[in-house]
Amino acid sequence: MKKIIILVLSLLLVSACGMNTAKNAVESYLKKYKTLDSEVLVDLENVIDRENLSEIDEDKYREVLKKQYKDLSYEILEEEYDGDTAYVTVKISVYDLYKAEEDAREYLSTNKDAFNDEEGNYSEELFTSYRLDKMKDTTEKVDYTITFTVRKENDKYVVSQPTENDLLKIHGIYNYDLD
Repeated sequence: MKKIIILVLSLLLVSACGMNTAKNAVESYLKKYKTLDSEVLVDLENVIDRENLSEIDEDKYREVLKKQYKDLSYEILEEEYDGDTAYVTVKISVYDLYKAEEDAREYLSTNKDAFNDEEGNYSEELFTSYRLDKMKDTTEKVDYTITFTVRKENDKYVVSQPTENDLLKIHGIYNYDLD
């Protein structure tokens, strides 16, 4: 009986050790988006608060971002270690919100009158609502490759703060026309 307990405990320890990898840290990080973890939702609200949106458009933007996060998919491509630092390359697939925004801006350039208020003046609020509707309705996806830096701290791998461009990719608003 003791041998069986020791065997089971050693298997559990090996399994637990296997969980402490850079790859697992990145998967955990991305799953926080997919499950709308409370940390992600706090950041989402901070993003929305920085925008000058009506209450209705705040709700639309919140819905767009939640959909983006929940439907994010990813594939770990490579995991490379260099001492206590690791680099995990991931291919992510997200809604192409950048294209939806660009399509809305293109429509605006040829149909500015469609966004006039009751007095006949251009309304940024009407355009913003239209742009958010386009983002909300998009089904087109785009793939990006991101290399996450992961550091070992106190025997645990922790994902370093992604670059601004990598965050834009996760949000689907990265301007890939500049690449």
